[in-house]
Amino acid sequence: MALQNNMIIDKYNQRVDKINSLVCVGLDSDFEKIPERFKKLENPQFEFNKWIIDQTAEFAAAMKFNMAFYEARGAKGITELKLSIDYLTKKHPDIFTICDAKRADIGNTNNGYAEEVFDYFGFDAITLNPYLGKEALKPFLDRADKGCIILCRTSNPGAGEIQDLRVFPPLPLGEGRGEGSKALWQIIAEKVRDGWNYNHNCMLVVGATYPEELRQLRKIMGRMAFLVPGVGAQGGDVEKMIKAGLNDQKRGLMINSSRGIIFADNPAKEAEKLRDEINQYR
Repeated sequence: MALQNNMIIDKYNQRVDKINSLVCVGLDSDFEKIPERFKKLENPQFEFNKWIIDQTAEFAAAMKFNMAFYEARGAKGITELKLSIDYLTKKHPDIFTICDAKRADIGNTNNGYAEEVFDYFGFDAITLNPYLGKEALKPFLDRADKGCIILCRTSNPGAGEIQDLRVFPPLPLGEGRGEGSKALWQIIAEKVRDGWNYNHNCMLVVGATYPEELRQLRKIMGRMAFLVPGVGAQGGDVEKMIKAGLNDQKRGLMINSSRGIIFADNPAKEAEKLRDEINQYR
């Protein structure tokens, strides 16, 4: 089915409404932490992912794969990632799929990354680093059928070292600097809102561990969707995050939990628990 107005976010919103969930299951399938029963099989990461998908799909509006855990195993890991995403998209085509790669390079190189992530693997969206600017990210931004999730205010404890720096916005044509400094994360958000989102396919990464910044970003960005890491193992407060980040449609958040779900004794129970906790505050 064609997405309304060619907006990839419609796929996510339709899944949210269908299952009444904002949960994103993070398939950060660290090989060292996979249960031993899977390591005996020919494709251990794939078989583990297949099990997690089957366990949690009914509660998941989105699923996110962190490339590092597959690339670390070389060709074998890439093969098993491909098997995993193919299995997910065949069995649950309406689940929103995210490649967590945080890509950033010059535009010509990004052409190759875009082809890999969107055309070979078939992901719906990718996380991107904004440091090289709009020109470099155009190969992703130009793909109106795919999602671009821009790093903005990340959940890690050291994020503020760079992201909280105060910046004076430049005036046009090198005329000096504008009045009033803003945090760098706010500048990034405004760049995305005002210049990068020309295909209505942009989203932001905003950590659950910083609810006040999340609240400010919701005011700045309107209904734009946010990928929100930091609940579960990183300690983000679900109630504060929901109250700060929901948009006026009671959506707009992809709330990711990785380790807290996939390495639990009962992943289905943990995914259901997170869904219910989120919905308690929606």
